[in-house]
Amino acid sequence: MHLREMSQLFDSLDHSPFREKDLDRNAEEYIVDSLKELPSRATCELVIYLDQAASLPDESKVIEEAIHVHFARRAQVLRRELRRLIRRGWISLAIGLSFLAMVFLLGQLVRRIMGETQWAFLLRESLLIGGWVAMWKPLEIFL
Repeated sequence: MHLREMSQLFDSLDHSPFREKDLDRNAEEYIVDSLKELPSRATCELVIYLDQAASLPDESKVIEEAIHVHFARRAQVLRRELRRLIRRGWISLAIGLSFLAMVFLLGQLVRRIMGETQWAFLLRESLLIGGWVAMWKPLEIFL
């Protein structure tokens, strides 16, 4: 990665201490996209070339630590979001299955009350379709 100055690597609006600064969105996207182009098991390293001389003592270690902290924090956020999504999926699945069972039983009740008429068939099928539509989101989450 070639930069004019180290500040290009970090979000200019982030006023956190240097070690905890977020990477610039474009820099993060470039790093992630570059890694995606490599084979999944390939070892890699990020090399940064700066046009300006180092302004901090041991600047390379500071940058390295800041990048590690940034991506560790991103990984933690993504793991938390995945756990929330899975929890939401289980809740949606329980609701969807309950609703599907309810409309199926309601369809059986319609059959007993209305018999085998075309209107009863239409109502039963409509209820069943509605039950499967209720399963859409849980299935989308898990699939």
